[in-house]
Amino acid sequence: MTATVNTEQGVVARLSRLDRFLPVWILAAMALGLLAGRVIPGLNTALSAVAIDGISLPIAAGLLVMMYPVLAKVRYDRLGSVTGDRRLLWPSLLLNWIIGPALMFALAWLLLPDLPEYRTGLIIVGLARCIAMVIIWNDLACGDREAAAVLVALNSVFQVIAFGALGWFYLSVLPGWLGLAQTELHISAWAIVRSVLIFLGVPLVAGYLTRRFGERAKGREWYENRFLPRIGPIALYGLLFTIVILFALQGNQITHRPVDVLRIALPLLIYFAIMWAGSYALGSALRLPYARTTTLAFTAAGNNFELAIAVAIATFGATSGQALAGVVGPLIEVPVLVGLVYCSLALRRRM
Repeated sequence: MTATVNTEQGVVARLSRLDRFLPVWILAAMALGLLAGRVIPGLNTALSAVAIDGISLPIAAGLLVMMYPVLAKVRYDRLGSVTGDRRLLWPSLLLNWIIGPALMFALAWLLLPDLPEYRTGLIIVGLARCIAMVIIWNDLACGDREAAAVLVALNSVFQVIAFGALGWFYLSVLPGWLGLAQTELHISAWAIVRSVLIFLGVPLVAGYLTRRFGERAKGREWYENRFLPRIGPIALYGLLFTIVILFALQGNQITHRPVDVLRIALPLLIYFAIMWAGSYALGSALRLPYARTTTLAFTAAGNNFELAIAVAIATFGATSGQALAGVVGPLIEVPVLVGLVYCSLALRRRM
């Protein structure tokens, strides 16, 4: 027992100040973004204007910087061991594309029956499976990097294929069967493909090429023991930058509609808790090791807020309730998943 405690203390001691106080930095970044959005005139308009084809360049830059170091850590020669593990792949597809959207649909209708715009926005969030920020949550929780790369790639493929069809089903078909109000969702396939190419494709290719040429030039030992520690902190800097920009863009709207934010937050909190805890229970039942169970949990609990917000704005407008629901997604997801990272690490010590 003493040896275990000493080992854990040694791990904590080796963490950088940025890692050890991550919740503090994230809360500070959220507060800074909200404050900047309120007190700097025209900031959100200026940030919104820096976009190409609806993609916010500051947010895109932050996400790419955040994901690149993590994907450079992946040992791509080990991906084969993940793709052959059906105990991981099939549960991930079940959680992400059947249980997740159905759960968000149920929570949205149960808790927001009188707020159709927010309800629709939440359903869109539930359909947008995470392909970006989940990479860093998984890494912070000591999940399986190779498994995360495979599951994120799998989600990307299904996102391109299934997002539009599921949107039609959960907003038009299923409500019609249940005698509920129906909504139409118009989204181009290119918008989904573009999201996948930018937020996964670019850092994935960069990470793969970095490892391939780095190992070829200097060897794996140099690459993993000297190069990766140097670029590792960049991921957290990118995360904090993304949070500041994201909350600065919507700070005015969030702070002026606190009751609405709370109404939207409740189903999101329940959703994240159920998806994360349910994934851990499923991983335990399937006897997956901690690292892969953690990867299963975070890839199931996270959502692609960038795609959800883009779809809501393109379909319903930037000032719509649907867009606000998409914005509240990361407002709740970021601190909740940081908390779940620490819950995962606590579970790791018990396993």
